[in-house]
Amino acid sequence: MSSPSPRAGGCRIPWFRLGLLVLPVLAGAAPAPVAAPRPLNVVLLYADDWRHDTLGAAGNPIVRTPHLDRLAREGLRFTNSFVTTSICGVSRATLLTGQWMSRHGNRAFEMFRTPWAETYPGRLRAAGYHVGHVGKWHNGDFPTENYDFGAGSITPMQHWLPRPEGPPEHVTRRNEADALEFLRTRPAGRPFCLTLAFIAAHAEDQHPAQFLPQPESLPLYAGVRIPVPPTATEAHHRRLPPFLANERNEGRVRWHWRFDEPEKYQEMMRNYYRLVTEADAVCGRVLAELERQGVLEETLVVFTTDNGFFHGEHGLADKWYPHEESIRVPLIVRDPRLPAARRGATEAAFALNVDLAPTVLGAAGLPASPGMQGRDLTALYAPERRPADWRQEFFYEHAVIRNRDFIPASEALVRADWKYMFWPDFGREQLFHLAADPREERDLAAEPAQAGQLAGLRARFQQLKAAAR
Repeated sequence: MSSPSPRAGGCRIPWFRLGLLVLPVLAGAAPAPVAAPRPLNVVLLYADDWRHDTLGAAGNPIVRTPHLDRLAREGLRFTNSFVTTSICGVSRATLLTGQWMSRHGNRAFEMFRTPWAETYPGRLRAAGYHVGHVGKWHNGDFPTENYDFGAGSITPMQHWLPRPEGPPEHVTRRNEADALEFLRTRPAGRPFCLTLAFIAAHAEDQHPAQFLPQPESLPLYAGVRIPVPPTATEAHHRRLPPFLANERNEGRVRWHWRFDEPEKYQEMMRNYYRLVTEADAVCGRVLAELERQGVLEETLVVFTTDNGFFHGEHGLADKWYPHEESIRVPLIVRDPRLPAARRGATEAAFALNVDLAPTVLGAAGLPASPGMQGRDLTALYAPERRPADWRQEFFYEHAVIRNRDFIPASEALVRADWKYMFWPDFGREQLFHLAADPREERDLAAEPAQAGQLAGLRARFQQLKAAAR
């Protein structure tokens, strides 16, 4: 796929689901009381390593995601959705807590320090929801005692799972079976929340093939040539700072695993897209089950991913760094309260993964936990006037992993038109004018003409960094 493009700017229940108490109208009688809005069910479809354009609905001409494309037609697709840290475990902690890494404390794969009672599943369960998690966890040991349903939640990072009897089972099939079991065995009369956290399309890093789809998917994309991104060149790799433009950096190591030969690139990307399409099919089956049970129009459905993914851009693979391919992710919200005029539309305001926990709690009629740092996204599509103070920028952070030669720490201030990057292990600044350079090909930090712009962004970056803590 090409590099990210420049950023651009029959509902059966109303916004407030009202239950009216019918009483005789008597002279001088008080108005009939109105019930509180009914809490919505919640289904979070949470994929792995999909960037913002890994969707047909986002304009990708190759990938086949018909069920998520339908979700986008029935919901609202956010075109500027980002993660505040681009790595599996940290991003999942942010999803649960609504907090930046600096506050929740998971810097890679350990458990976050935020009290469980302040997470969205903890709050929902305390409010009477039937709460389940299926699939990838990546935050220390899975807290079985905090969920009503957790089958398959401690899934190893592999695509084929051994079974005591019979052949191995593909992890996407296991995710599907567990999700449908949750929906079919949930107690009647209670609202529910399911987080379906796919392994797909994460690579099986220790396997030479990396991406291992199911055999029946192999005809998909057969013979299709995947466009190579314009910035996936040696020249672009050499433009990176020296601590990235070397063969020790893990992004470069994984580029060799996947993308260093033309035919290898094609086969890796075809298998990556096969895993994507398999997960899309499971999303379709989950939506069909909600529809069969008659609860789709009583359910907030959210699709997003834990981070983006380099497809060879800048001579890199995987994620971690503040480039667009790494931090920009898909986000679709299908909300029964969504005004009809907004269905199938796009929303260009900045949406962050810290916003998802407050949004889920809002669907249940609950306020955000005091420590949450995001905002309820419904403010961007509620019938009331759009908030004038919605964010115009955000702070990005990523801790060093292992050592600075392996994965160095990175930070950034991101705006629609400018991006300031800072590499704390090396004291290196970078500056990109995204409005003119959406592929981040020209670093302007050393240009005298941009000294004022650099100083202003540096100062604002420090303010946002302090606020995140």
